[in-house]
Amino acid sequence: MLRCLLIDFNAYFASVEQQARPELRGRPVGVVPMMADTTCCIAASYEAKAFGVKTGTRVAEARKLCPDMVFVEARHALYVEFHHRAIAAVDRVAPVEWVLSIDEMACGLPMGWSSRERATALALRIKAGLREALGECLRVSVGIAPNVFLAKQASNLQKPDGLVVLDDTDLPGPLLRMKLDDLTGINRGMLARLHAHGLTTVAQLWRARREQLHTIWGGVGGDDFHDQLHGLPVQRLASPRRTLGHSHVLPPEQRNRDDACAVLDRLTQKAAMRLRREGLVAGAMSVGLRCAARGQASQRWEQAARMAHTQDTQTLLHTLAALWAGLPPQLPPPFKVGMVLHDLLPLAQSSAGLFDDDSRRSCLWQAVDALNLRYGKHTVYCGSAHRARDSAPMRIAFNRIPDPGTEA
Repeated sequence: MLRCLLIDFNAYFASVEQQARPELRGRPVGVVPMMADTTCCIAASYEAKAFGVKTGTRVAEARKLCPDMVFVEARHALYVEFHHRAIAAVDRVAPVEWVLSIDEMACGLPMGWSSRERATALALRIKAGLREALGECLRVSVGIAPNVFLAKQASNLQKPDGLVVLDDTDLPGPLLRMKLDDLTGINRGMLARLHAHGLTTVAQLWRARREQLHTIWGGVGGDDFHDQLHGLPVQRLASPRRTLGHSHVLPPEQRNRDDACAVLDRLTQKAAMRLRREGLVAGAMSVGLRCAARGQASQRWEQAARMAHTQDTQTLLHTLAALWAGLPPQLPPPFKVGMVLHDLLPLAQSSAGLFDDDSRRSCLWQAVDALNLRYGKHTVYCGSAHRARDSAPMRIAFNRIPDPGTEA
């Protein structure tokens, strides 16, 4: 029985750029986090993919593969804007029930629309609505199937601008021409585990018993994978957020300790605002660097500390300063920094200490957040991040849509 319709935007970042900038249409485009030959493409247009350029291809290599390649710096706020316009356009045809990522969303098929013919007609209406709302460059592949997992596999079978239906009677059929790691959820590590258990093809995976996959996955993840692969609906409660953090690859001019510290400071201030926005407090913090000297393998440095549960910017910055003080002096220049807040709890489940100043400053930070939301991110901020105030702009994670108000 068909229950789900999934919309997958093709080459999303690059397509948004081509739609917003007509001079890029029909040209090979690579979207990069910064203009530097040492970075890599985070998206490539289909014109670029024809030359072998793909996500993760280094800029220098992309230039060799495609000398006419046009590189543009990512504009994440624009991609979030198009994302919300896309949801609104789909919602006008069928309610969006699941937002899977910045370029994927899914709808449950309304009652009476689960036949192949009616589901296909609904998909064509959605495609037409998106083309009208977003423009001709934003093509989508639609997959229709008994669950979200199979709808995703269906959307992958025909790109760009595809429309594939996988009903129960079709299975495993079209899936058999896929490789194991083409299936969503099978990464390099899981692929090795499957091979170690003698499963090297999708046909073998299809025939595997539920108990066998439970063993390979090491728990209910294997049960879920088996059920999804065979078209059964799987519903599990969403697990609470456990961590919150930010990372940033430093441009060449900032690959020094002072700038790295200032960028970490800015990332921490952004994370604190997100904590307050989401009604959370953190009980631990970790920071990390990746460093590299010319001609040598990269080195990592990480440090962590616990603290009383807090969402107070000043407390988090003091914790960052204490962690940074432990940085070994002999480390090479850093090229990537990151910070993560751990042990998250809802604010209502935390209790302030007897001598805690956080509660006294809460009104202050609420006022700071309100000013920054209304007038822009640099209206009020802690001066320790001043030299990095224009660094580490908003980035889109794999499965989370950032809030431009708190992460610009």
